[in-house]
Amino acid sequence: MNDMVPPPPHRPLRWIVPLAALAVVAGGAAWGWTQWQAQQARVAQREADAAVLVQGLAGSVEALRRDQRSTSQRVQDAAATNRVLRDEMLGLSQRNALLEENLARLADSTRHNAQALQLEEAELLLSQAGQRLAFADDVDGAKRLYALAATALEDVQGTEFLNLRQALMQERNAVDALGPGVRAGINQRLGSFSQSLLALPEQIAPATDTAAPPWWHQVLAPFVTITPTAVQGPLTRAERTAAWDSLQLELTLARAAVERGDQAGFEQALDRVALWMPRLWPDSPGLRERRGELQQLRTQVLRPPLPELGSTLQQLRAMRDGS
Repeated sequence: MNDMVPPPPHRPLRWIVPLAALAVVAGGAAWGWTQWQAQQARVAQREADAAVLVQGLAGSVEALRRDQRSTSQRVQDAAATNRVLRDEMLGLSQRNALLEENLARLADSTRHNAQALQLEEAELLLSQAGQRLAFADDVDGAKRLYALAATALEDVQGTEFLNLRQALMQERNAVDALGPGVRAGINQRLGSFSQSLLALPEQIAPATDTAAPPWWHQVLAPFVTITPTAVQGPLTRAERTAAWDSLQLELTLARAAVERGDQAGFEQALDRVALWMPRLWPDSPGLRERRGELQQLRTQVLRPPLPELGSTLQQLRAMRDGS
């Protein structure tokens, strides 16, 4: 009963361990909390950084998209501009072709107009040359006009005008063969004929013929006095002057008919001259010669037919009407 009871353990040491453990746990928890908070802060920072980065990337992507849209728009604008430029180039090519065609037509029209003008000039010259020959017998003037017409036709291009130039050459040769002109030659011969009349004797000496007079002279001798005209002319001096003036008037009318180309008037005037000649001069070899010359003049043609005359003008007009 009196056993000795051991002494109770030291009570403070028994609480130190739990307290120490509790302190360690509390410290660990605090440190863990601190680490967790730091980690959460780091995570939040990383998330914030990531958000900023994502936001920056989103802005960059948006900027890239805007740049892409702008580039795409510029590419579209450039494509549209290229299409417009291509269309304009095609339009310019078409306009250039049209301009070339118009220039070719204009050049052809100008050449055709110049050729038509040259043909009209040649036609006018040929017409005037024919009129000079037909109405005035102006061979020299006609030759000059034919030369001008030949010059105008030389510049006309085309093989179809070779025949025209050949016809003109033949017509010019025919005109050259006329010399000074038929009417000019006839007028010259009329002047020489008028001068030769002054040399005709007004009277001739009576022939010394001892032959017996005709029987009808003997029968009419008691009633009339027969005076041969070879011995004494039938006209007095005043009548002779009037007859000479009438003959010169008829020669003047003949010259005027030659100038007009009046064949009938020319022949009639020479016929009247032939009627006056035996009244002015007695029969003689000179008178017979002059009368023969007058008859030759009467047979002259004032407008000799020339087949080549006017052929070039007719051919030119036929070509113009045919074209």
